[in-house]
Order: sequence, then structure tokens, then C-alpha cells
Amino acid sequence: MTVSVIQFGGSNCDRDAVRALGELGVDAELVWHEDGLLNDTSGVVLPGGFSYGDYLRAGAMAAHSPIVAAVREAAGSGTPVLGVCNGAQIGSESGLTPGAFTTNRSARFQCEHVHLRVENADTPWTAAYEEGEVIELPIAHGEGRFEVADERLEELDRENRVLFRYCDSEGTVTEDANPNGSKHNVAGVLGERDSVAVLMPHPERAALPDIGPTDGQGVLEGFTE
Repeated sequence: MTVSVIQFGGSNCDRDAVRALGELGVDAELVWHEDGLLNDTSGVVLPGGFSYGDYLRAGAMAAHSPIVAAVREAAGSGTPVLGVCNGAQIGSESGLTPGAFTTNRSARFQCEHVHLRVENADTPWTAAYEEGEVIELPIAHGEGRFEVADERLEELDRENRVLFRYCDSEGTVTEDANPNGSKHNVAGVLGERDSVAVLMPHPERAALPDIGPTDGQGVLEGFTE
């Protein structure tokens, strides 16, 4: 069984995802979007980058690729799907997850390390953490501000579908700790099933012990469940 890491024109974190999953002993292969999912696909990564140059809106064009329809079908059958950064934008544009990601409050591309508070530890993507635990991951995006209607966000909170919130190093959720202006500091959310998740920060860039911290490994362990 193999995790399919989808490549679109403009993807640039696809190989990072394959290497990070390999560090955990997970078999992962690159899949060009025109070729369809692997027959033995056991999971899907929608990686970061700039699919189709972020024309129209980030993730908007990739969301209409035929392979995304196959990803939605697989997700509906319980296959784990993780969207990271541009993959999160594709996930929201395609209806895999609620809300939308739009231009940062600063109107600038931001590349930095941020702190996240684990809001729900009872999911495949967060089972390695404790609820309330603070982890550190990098961000690299220009359109990472999570937006959703207030009533929809209240529903997501009631259903415990917010995975992570931006916070300070002590775990306090504040505006100063919010790097992009995301509503209520939301950094990652679940789809209709907890096997589907998207987040803006990059776990695959914090998963290799030979080059730095490994806080992101716990997210990727969702593919080992």
C-alpha cells in the first residue's frame, strides 16, 4: 500500500513529503496529476507549492483537475488525505474541507516558524500529541489566512473539527501570535471525516532529525494508522 503524493505543475514540496514519509517507514510515491491515483493508494498528500502559478486564486485551478475528483472519491471511502499549504488551498477549493484560504493580513509572502496549539488530539493527524500541546512548524505562504462564516466556525468548534490554532510559545492564542490574520487563529481543520485534514504550516519540513526539529512527524504519522 502506497501514499500517493500528487504533483501539479508548480508543486514544490512533493519530494519533501515523500522523503519525510519515508523517514517514518511509509511507502510514498510521486503521482503526476494527469496519471491518476496509484491502484494501491492507501493515502493521499496534496503538497505545497504554487499549482498553476496560483492563477485566479491559490488552489482554484488544481481543484478542477480530474485527479482531485478521484481524491474526493477516495476520501469519501475513508482513505486518509492530507493537504498542506497549497494542498490546503486545493482542499478547500475542492470542497474537501470547509472555509477558504486567502491573502495574508500583511499582503506579503511570509516564511517563518510558528507555534501551534493542538485543539483536538483525537484524530489520526494529532494522535501523537496531547490536547493543548504546543508544537513548532514552519509556514511559507502568501494566501494562508483562513476565512469562514462565523456560524460555520462555531459549528466546526462544536464538532471539534479545528485541528490547530496559532499560538505563542506558551500556548496562548493571541492576535500577536497569528501570522496571517486567520479567523480565530485557525491553522488546520478536518473534513467531514477525521481522515481528511488540511493545514497551512508544513509538517514535512519539520520531520527529518538530521536537519532540524521533528515536531511535524506526528502529523505525518496519520498515514501509519
